[in-house]
Formats: sequence, structure tokens, C-alpha cells
Amino acid sequence: MTKNGINRIRVVLAEKGLTNKWLAEKTNKNATTVSRWCNNDMQPSLETLLDVANVLGTDIRDLLWPTKQ
Repeated sequence: MTKNGINRIRVVLAEKGLTNKWLAEKTNKNATTVSRWCNNDMQPSLETLLDVANVLGTDIRDLLWPTKQ
């Protein structure tokens, strides 16, 4: 994913009316870390991404971009 690409975590948070701070609290992560995920400055590990998906009540695939069409 490029730095300028759309970030799926950010999109799902917006769709659900949730904030980065809320996600940070629910995942026991630093708010700066979550912000960096949402700004594509860094990406969570797959294990962490699964935790994020569970907290958001979504399928992990909703947080990933397809590589094949």
C-alpha cells in the first residue's frame, strides 16, 4: 500500500463512527501507533490486524486490499 493510498482501518472506523483513540483503548495500543496505522506510516502485524478486526466487529479481509482481481 502506498503512503497516499486509502487506509481500510481509517475507512472502517469512519463508517462505524469510531475514533483512533477508541481503537487504541480497545486494543491496548498507544494512540500514536493507531494514528500511524491510519496514516499509512506503519502497518500492524497480521496478529494485531486480526485483533483490530475483532474489536471492530468486521472480517479481517475488510481491512486488507485484494492483490488479485
